[in-house]
Amino acid sequence: MAPFEPFLAIVNPDFDRKRLGGARERVSSEDPSGLALQRFLESIPFARGMKTRILGRTGLKVSEVGFGAWAIGGNGHGNSYGPTEDGASIAALRRAVDLGVNFIDTADVYGWGHSEEVIGEALVGRRDDVHLATKVGGDFYHGGVRMNFDDGYIAFALERSLKRLRTDHVDVYQLHNPPAELMGDPGTYEVLEALKAEHKIDHYGVSVHEPAEAVLCLEAGAPEVLQIPFSLFRQEWIDELFDEGRKANVGIIAREPLGNGFLSGKIRADARFPPGDIRHHWPPSMVAGRAGAAERLSFLARADRTMAQAALQFVLSFPAVSVTIPGAKTVAQIEENAAASGATPLTADEVRRARERYAKDFGL
Repeated sequence: MAPFEPFLAIVNPDFDRKRLGGARERVSSEDPSGLALQRFLESIPFARGMKTRILGRTGLKVSEVGFGAWAIGGNGHGNSYGPTEDGASIAALRRAVDLGVNFIDTADVYGWGHSEEVIGEALVGRRDDVHLATKVGGDFYHGGVRMNFDDGYIAFALERSLKRLRTDHVDVYQLHNPPAELMGDPGTYEVLEALKAEHKIDHYGVSVHEPAEAVLCLEAGAPEVLQIPFSLFRQEWIDELFDEGRKANVGIIAREPLGNGFLSGKIRADARFPPGDIRHHWPPSMVAGRAGAAERLSFLARADRTMAQAALQFVLSFPAVSVTIPGAKTVAQIEENAAASGATPLTADEVRRARERYAKDFGL
């Protein structure tokens, strides 16, 4: 057995050793230098592997493409991306790990705990292969959902998350969009330091909406990680956060890199979404506007790079980003996302053109 065969069998369940053996035999006899074999291997989806980065001062080595687990929480509580099937979600998570994805991000409020439950089941026997990140602050335990960042609640919610995730610790615990007055208060993070001392969390951070909020967190000096909505649609972070983030050596998690799905290039201007999908209540003008903006970025897609992969490559073209976490509900989606790590990078000119279109509001 050639040394690369076990790897191919892992990343591709449909791997045919006999077929590869014949191909290997042909290229070996016709190309003693091995160049043809190298080209053959590079033509196989996912054979190029997943690149990794360091998550700021946490020191965690993470896959540059992670798994955003919002959608797999399902739409039973009206705040997700449409209906899901748990079997498909579990298959997608396991396939992600097979492809080298080692960073999975969720929140306790996604599906009111269901996303964490699905992850816990999918990772039975594979917990040590991944870094788990979850978030706290959306209190759904007392009827409806309300913001709750009390120390006692954070400790209580963590215990519930650990149980659902079937683990004794999380690698990154994040405050889920807290009020600005809490972000800049060093006292906010004392409960997280206490949970670190108990070895229930290894690192902590904050998920934010706006650059000004991220700056407040940096000024507090405590968070090791910031999660931000960075994409071709939300480029303000480049000028308003990245330099300061690098100075503080904060790990940056880029969420929503596909712009709520529109940057896949597959959503039409007249699309409508089912109840339970967060986009269900978006006015038609908003849907059409996002679809139009995505169309004006379609020049980034190429024969060897889908539009979704181009959107991920844009985010990854900035070294300040440690990991991006596109969502996925199916094996096909995670395969496309994971392959973005090995896809052709954007050229400097493509990044420049994308920046110019953003600066001009995509001509809309």
